[in-house]
Amino acid sequence: MSNKIKSIQVLGSGCPTCKQLFETTKKVIAELGVDLKVEYVTDVTKMIEMGVMTSPVLAVDGKPVLTDSGKTEEDIKNALQNNLPQDNPSMGGCSRGGNC
Repeated sequence: MSNKIKSIQVLGSGCPTCKQLFETTKKVIAELGVDLKVEYVTDVTKMIEMGVMTSPVLAVDGKPVLTDSGKTEEDIKNALQNNLPQDNPSMGGCSRGGNC
């Protein structure tokens, strides 16, 4: 089983809080050097399929990793790093995103 991230999604209703999570996630992805596009999804059915009833939701490979509003860049970074392969060259072999 590969532990490489294949997709990153922000799911929400289109409200300012949801859009902010989307923008912040894109920024964090760029800082981590991950070559993936963040998808913004407004389909409520997708959230229900994931088992979450609040938005926004940050999902990695279709699984929610953060829910609700007020998530900081650090929260997003930690959630994403927990789903990145340990040998990601952009992290210099460090499991904490190069912050060792």
